[in-house]
Amino acid sequence: MEEDRPHTNLPTKTLGLDADLQKKHQAMLDRLSNRHQARLDTSLARRSDSANSSESTSSFLSRFSASKQSIDSQLADSRLIATSDPSRLRSHFANISSSISDLEKLVAENSYFLPSYEVRSSLKTISDLKQNLEILNSELIPKKKFSFKNKATAKKELPKEPEPIKPDTVSVSNFKLPNSPGFRNKTNETLVKKLRGTEIGEFTLSDLESCEVRLIGCCNAFFMNRLKNCKVYMGPVIGSILIEEVEGCVFVLASHQIRIHLAKSCDFYLRVRSRPIIEDSNVVRFAPYCLDYEGIEMDLEKAGLSEETGNWGNVDDFKWLRAVQSPNWCVLPENERVGKVRTEDIGS
Repeated sequence: MEEDRPHTNLPTKTLGLDADLQKKHQAMLDRLSNRHQARLDTSLARRSDSANSSESTSSFLSRFSASKQSIDSQLADSRLIATSDPSRLRSHFANISSSISDLEKLVAENSYFLPSYEVRSSLKTISDLKQNLEILNSELIPKKKFSFKNKATAKKELPKEPEPIKPDTVSVSNFKLPNSPGFRNKTNETLVKKLRGTEIGEFTLSDLESCEVRLIGCCNAFFMNRLKNCKVYMGPVIGSILIEEVEGCVFVLASHQIRIHLAKSCDFYLRVRSRPIIEDSNVVRFAPYCLDYEGIEMDLEKAGLSEETGNWGNVDDFKWLRAVQSPNWCVLPENERVGKVRTEDIGS
């Protein structure tokens, strides 16, 4: 009987081990349950987004149609104004050009949820409106005819008439840099900013040459203007990115919407929810987002960009309305891509 005493505590130890296993098992079940619930929530959100997208498309088409009718009406009034009050023609054409520009903005701002054929159809309509305006402008405000003058009598110079309004040049760009935090007027510098934990909503890069920019964390909106031979590595942007007048640059960016204007010989590594938009750009190449730093997964999730959509390769060229591939952009060949970029390695 004495020899059996050491074994009297074994059931208690076994019960203790079982309790620990049960706790671990329950914790695992809780994690699985939470993950399943998160997936259900994501699925429901996607269904809701799909329904909202249909409603948004209908709303867009209604607004687009109303604006087009208004512009058509203004164009039709042009000949009447030319007869009754020709001095009003220039301001009248300027107002029409501004309305067409607003219509173009409407398409750009809503292109992320519009079906591709709706975007192309809308752009074709805008192109036709511009052409009609240009025809009326040339017809109703003709250029002054050339004539020879006697040098002896042509001493007094008359003031030059302003050039006729060209709708394409009026509506190309309304880019205005916000008065937000950022880096401006720098050359040959490495510029670093940690956005995580700050109250910065918008960030701006302007007038940079041969600079390397590293921005870690999230912001709501990102603006770039007049960059040359720069490298920009940016964490996720919750809203949109606007880029204008860039040349010879490399951009690594993630955002819900990206619009690129007047870009030349640039490479873009993107993760984007909607289709990227280029305009008046050439020799631009696209590849998937490749930035990596500690905490980037958390930042991508916060910005709603944790999933790769593949839209980096679905680029809309607003100046190319044909059905064939635009010659202004292409996919960056894999053997020419930079690979994964970690912030610790940047600039080393």
